[in-house]
Amino acid sequence: MNAVVTLLIGLVAIAVGYGVYAKSINKNVMNPDEKKATPAKMYMDGVDFTPANRNVLFGYQFKSIAALGPITGPIVAVQWGWLPALLWIIFGTFFIGWVQDFSTIMMGVREEGQSLGALSYRFVSPRARTILLTFIYFYLLLIMGAFGKIVGYDLMTNPAVPLGVLLVIGVGLLAGQMTYKWKMDIILTSAITVILAFVGIWLGTLPGVKNLFLAINGGETSPVVFGSVTQAQFIWSLVTLVICYFGAILPIWRWAQPINYVAFWIVFLGIAAGTVGLLVWRPSIPADFPAFTNWNGNLCAASDCSGLEKTPLALGALWPLLFVTIACGAISGWHSLVSSSGTARQLESEADALYVGGGAMFLEMFLAVLSLLTAVVGVGATTGFAGYVGMIAAGKNAGVFAVGLSEMMSRIGVPTSFGLPYGSVFLTLMALTIMYLVVRFMRVASAEFMGDKVPLFKNATFGSIVALLLSAVLIYTGFWARIWVLFGGANQLMAALTLLLITLWLMSKGKSYMWTLIPFVFMYITTIGALLLTAYNTIHQVMTTPGLAIDLVVGNWLAGLIAIYLVISALILGWDSLQAFQRQRAASVEAKAKV
Repeated sequence: MNAVVTLLIGLVAIAVGYGVYAKSINKNVMNPDEKKATPAKMYMDGVDFTPANRNVLFGYQFKSIAALGPITGPIVAVQWGWLPALLWIIFGTFFIGWVQDFSTIMMGVREEGQSLGALSYRFVSPRARTILLTFIYFYLLLIMGAFGKIVGYDLMTNPAVPLGVLLVIGVGLLAGQMTYKWKMDIILTSAITVILAFVGIWLGTLPGVKNLFLAINGGETSPVVFGSVTQAQFIWSLVTLVICYFGAILPIWRWAQPINYVAFWIVFLGIAAGTVGLLVWRPSIPADFPAFTNWNGNLCAASDCSGLEKTPLALGALWPLLFVTIACGAISGWHSLVSSSGTARQLESEADALYVGGGAMFLEMFLAVLSLLTAVVGVGATTGFAGYVGMIAAGKNAGVFAVGLSEMMSRIGVPTSFGLPYGSVFLTLMALTIMYLVVRFMRVASAEFMGDKVPLFKNATFGSIVALLLSAVLIYTGFWARIWVLFGGANQLMAALTLLLITLWLMSKGKSYMWTLIPFVFMYITTIGALLLTAYNTIHQVMTTPGLAIDLVVGNWLAGLIAIYLVISALILGWDSLQAFQRQRAASVEAKAKV
């Protein structure tokens, strides 16, 4: 099959999903009221509640929800073959992904910007609020572990990447100043800041700049500082955490929103360039790149693994693990936190919710399809399936995207000397612009949960530092493959619980709810299975592998115990929600009987 056909399938799914299904739900179920005041206007505080232009908010939403999930997830999931991954990306988004994002925004707006914890207290039970807040905290910690490993170990240690990333952050701060303090036109602001950002990325590719950062790293072969952590990994992990600190404590308009907006254009233009490159190139999917490998995703059963460092290359059973490996490309619990605690507090009009929430999710679906193709044709067309296997075996999951995107952009004249670093900066921004929001939500969750018992947690700086210290432990001890699957399981389980909360909210308002209840049931069962399987794998490795490095022992036990805790929490929340569901149904029947 030609790669262009794959893109067209994605575009058709967007046209039907957004243009027909989503608009029908918006009109017939949600009924947005343009005249109704939103929380952003009612409670405007200049920190979290801040009305934003719908286009700026679209860029913020997309860049805040689209992290490494729709990129690394599909690339890793190709281990089961490109067809299962493609089908889940499309159908998952069509029936579940946009549903959660859009509905969470509308629920947040209609309930005056309340957090998911507060809403669970109202619609489920007081116990549900406590459990959900701890669930969210550990889930966010897993995001920091998974993304922090990739950013601090793989991407920022590339000497061509740091300057570009740091300058994009600086330009983003300038964008915030131009927009909110100088009141400059958004088009002019966008043009100036995006051009400056690209200049910064180009400067990072210059030999003198790369040599400077190579020296900071300790040379071509960075020396080991402790355990298996090198000097470069230690330095750039700390820099990453410092950036996250500022993103967590500064007002949303000063840091997160404008930086994410500028980063959106870096990402969007990369998507556009890759898409145009594919249309010009029109490559066929290589004959040796299987549509389906096997049910366990074992690459060594589908390709020659002789001479590769890490074997066996098998993720595990297609169900349930495929559905959590593609973390954000189809459905993501992280989106519910962004939509409820972020976007719902910035929406100027209810009429913008579908455009911002649904539209951003469908664009992310397209990015996931493109990411899949960076592996299948971007890498596969030049080195074949064996080349993909070799990069995965070497742990270069992010490198697959950078190489594949660079290959696509080269077809429209973008030199590889710029394309490869650009792909790495692209990936770094995808993760980093999410991570400081993660820390922001962690300190909010800890303040809501612990603030009355330990008032110090109400202090933004203290809460952020605690979150960052815990993140550092997971980054420096966690085995990436296990952490990614664990993060994916927790992520999708968070999505399931959000869909359940949305269902209860819809029931309380007397609205149709089967379109959220059915996706909840599927995601709930699937993700609990994935977390249990991951817990078994992590603990089993420690128990059966003598002489395992101490950092892997600590990381595996930590990951396994977190997985078990998340499952127990989900089961309790499920039970409380079932009782709440029955109460709502009984109340509905009683109300109809009175009529």
